[in-house]
Amino acid sequence: MSDQPARSSSAAGAVTESEDTVTFSELFALREYRALFLSGIVNWIGDYLSRAAITVLVYQQSRSVLLSAVAFAIPYLPWLVGPLLSALAERYPYRRVIIAADLSRMVLIGLLLLPGLPIPVMLGLVFLASLGAPPAQAARSAMLPLVVPREHLALALATNQTSGQAAQVVGYLTGSALAVALTPRIALGIDVLTFAVSAVVVAYGIRHRPTARARSERTHLLRETAEGFSLVFGDRVLRSIALVVFTMTVFAIVPEGLAAAWAAEGTSGTTVPGLDQGMIMAAGPLGFVIGGLLFNRLVPAARRARLLPLLAVLAPLVLIPTIIGPSALVVASLVLLSGTVQGAIMPTLNATFVLALPNGYRARAFGVVNSGIQLSQLSAVVITGTLADHFWLPLVVGLWSVGGTLAMLLAAVFWPRPVTFAEAAEKASAGDQIPPPRTPTTSVTPERP
Repeated sequence: MSDQPARSSSAAGAVTESEDTVTFSELFALREYRALFLSGIVNWIGDYLSRAAITVLVYQQSRSVLLSAVAFAIPYLPWLVGPLLSALAERYPYRRVIIAADLSRMVLIGLLLLPGLPIPVMLGLVFLASLGAPPAQAARSAMLPLVVPREHLALALATNQTSGQAAQVVGYLTGSALAVALTPRIALGIDVLTFAVSAVVVAYGIRHRPTARARSERTHLLRETAEGFSLVFGDRVLRSIALVVFTMTVFAIVPEGLAAAWAAEGTSGTTVPGLDQGMIMAAGPLGFVIGGLLFNRLVPAARRARLLPLLAVLAPLVLIPTIIGPSALVVASLVLLSGTVQGAIMPTLNATFVLALPNGYRARAFGVVNSGIQLSQLSAVVITGTLADHFWLPLVVGLWSVGGTLAMLLAAVFWPRPVTFAEAAEKASAGDQIPPPRTPTTSVTPERP
């Protein structure tokens, strides 16, 4: 990250105007960014490959839909203690955290290749391997501002997020195809290789940097974790961004999570349930890629910042027509549109969040947000899935989207002014170690600007 204070305009807030002139070639000319990007891509593809493969492997051995669903959901469980695990990333060099997480997961996933493992053992190995995700993701997020200049940050975040969505599509489709057509262990073997590649790329492509939090500054791990929560929810700017991200996740993930049930119910116009499910599940990530690449390259930073509240409302609003039970093709189109809106605003929100974070607290702050996203996704799918067992599925999704729209309207009303974001970025860049606020005594609801 550049040592210069954030340059901002009254419109752009914390996102600088100079980012509009940054190109992909300039971004990928940065050696350390290339290494971090490649490491993340192979990691994401491997994760989604193994998630699809382990689900099939458990089902083949148990013939239990419940156990296969448990296998799919297990990677979410470590995020229950994600902030605590992410706090570890502040105690060690980020580079070392990523390499250690990659190597440990490589060994644990490799054990799944052994034939004849009981299902409880397989599930236990998946859980242990998943424990490496929170600290590794927190370290990657915290390292990004250190390897790219400020004016490159928004484009780097947009590139990472859209590429991650594309990796999800590739990983799920490839993992499922290999698992069904050949054997799940091929996909698991590829996942093992991706961890090895990631570790090597980080080891040789990213230089060593000292620990973000010196040993003399350490306290108890639980206290350091609590400081991450205090920083995110005690700061008006960070709190506003986090609540919008959580809310968007809760209401946007539902069509994707219920895609299988939607296709199986045979709403009007559906003829091939497998194709319908695939269309709905792939539409969101595909839309995210489109929105992330086009919007963040074609729309100036100042205008993106002004459009954030409006776009946040549109993300769940466009899903309300699902309430009438349209065909799967129409549902996929609506999900595609919602995903495009999400892809348009998430990189800008992420960049603004990063710029408002003081060094030494980034991994913990990202651990709080990443855990909130993962747990929001899981809870949203579980709640709506339970409701859909008792009520008409399109009605559940449509009313859920109405609730999301109302929540986003409330967030838009209390959204801070651009100058507030600019001041937060300048404050964070003024010093590397700004103490986080004490645990807030007021509500975490964003204040009226």
